Amino acid sequence: MDILLVDGYNIIGAWPELRALKTKDLAAARDLLVEKMAEYRAYTGYRVIIVFDAHYVQGTEQRYKNYNVEVIYTRENETADERIEKLAIDLSNRKTQIHVATSDFTEQWAIFGQGALRKSARELYTEMNVMEQKIEKRVRKIQKKKPLSKIPLSDEMAEIFEKWRRGGR
Repeated sequence: MDILLVDGYNIIGAWPELRALKTKDLAAARDLLVEKMAEYRAYTGYRVIIVFDAHYVQGTEQRYKNYNVEVIYTRENETADERIEKLAIDLSNRKTQIHVATSDFTEQWAIFGQGALRKSARELYTEMNVMEQKIEKRVRKIQKKKPLSKIPLSDEMAEIFEKWRRGGR
């Protein structure tokens, strides 16, 4: 099994679309990252865990699942780096390969010591873009082949079905 641990705010700060959105609405940037990582999960089959630092969201530690992506907000006074290192240790075994998405150089060296592989924010961004292009190409190919639906769907219903496909509610 492959697991991708994502340093949430590091990725948001590195991806142009998310960085621009962060200046207007940080919550929307987090939500968009979760959606993109849901696509990543659906395409690769990796288990995806996004870790956000607590200093942007005050309070106790929070964990939830959205679109089959696990999201963790660290405890106060705990950084995302510390939680990612702990998760890399806890989740590591012979049958599991841990990948960590961060451009934090210090974190990259720390996770190497845990046996995890690193993926820079730029590498993940490039991988996502290629993945999205492949999905788009596949969808276009399928749409050309299949006959038009006998049951017309509104855009709203199509969106609901798409959320179900991604594992969301």
